[in-house]
Amino acid sequence: MHHRNKIITVAIIDGQGGGIGKVIIERLKKENLNIRVLALGTNSIATTKMLKGGADEGATGENAIIYNAKEADIIIGVVAIVIANSMLGEMSPRMAQAIGESSALKILIPNDKCNIKIAIPNEITLQQSIDDAVLKVGKYIDYHLNM
Repeated sequence: MHHRNKIITVAIIDGQGGGIGKVIIERLKKENLNIRVLALGTNSIATTKMLKGGADEGATGENAIIYNAKEADIIIGVVAIVIANSMLGEMSPRMAQAIGESSALKILIPNDKCNIKIAIPNEITLQQSIDDAVLKVGKYIDYHLNM
């Protein structure tokens, strides 16, 4: 993809209370990157919380997530977003499939609540994972806008 002079769309996908998505968005916004931050919630509470975190736009529900997964350049969320029926069933099989099939760069945050363990040598905090996710967005932008 050639992105010169194009605003990169970063979709943040979250469910339940939307707290992790909100923190990710607040961190992204601090970086002043030339990005459009799209909050995609599995429910309206999550979407509202992410919008309060500073997202440029927000949408809620299965269809919004499926549609926007195709449009996004980068998708960020907890590992559960690619697992059917995770988040107490909020992440439908169709949503997880659409995210998995998206050509977007997927940056996944480990979260023990999902009953999924990422095999990495040291435990890392949620904050460290979010910081690394933001760093990866910056590297993506540097690479794609300066080709």
